[in-house]
Amino acid sequence: MIGAGPLGRRLALAAARAGYRVQLEDVMPSNLHHAQEYIRQQCGPGAATAVRFVSTIEDAVRDADLAIDCVPDELESKLEIFCLLDRMAPPRTILATPTTRLSIADLASCTYRADRCVAIASEAVALAEGKAGELVMRTAPQTSEETKTLVGEFWRKLGYAPRFEQDGAA
Repeated sequence: MIGAGPLGRRLALAAARAGYRVQLEDVMPSNLHHAQEYIRQQCGPGAATAVRFVSTIEDAVRDADLAIDCVPDELESKLEIFCLLDRMAPPRTILATPTTRLSIADLASCTYRADRCVAIASEAVALAEGKAGELVMRTAPQTSEETKTLVGEFWRKLGYAPRFEQDGAA
């Protein structure tokens, strides 16, 4: 999980509760501290072991099957993080990003893994508040069926009902 703001820390906690190993990264030590306190408050004193807190993207994605960025929904931020993730994560890693405004096809085209990129098109506010329900996932034309299956399983374990749409579909 890249970004330990409200969305990143809540998704990290939900993923850890669902049984996933989670690395939560943020370049701002204060964000990591707040995330650690939030997770402790939600789960008790032993909760810090459920999520590993790291300060570099490389440490966060070194062994990742799925990397979710929680950076601002701005083109420059998303392009920068996708390029970093593409360079540092293993080839098998799926890149997912919450965005309601940007094209996942465009972001995916800037990587060497366009078949392993998806957008979480639901409002970040609903995700951050943990409001389970339908979750719209946008895919690029190259997104593989394997990617859709793996991402779908992840979100179902977190209590969501993922629905996939191809980028640009109405």
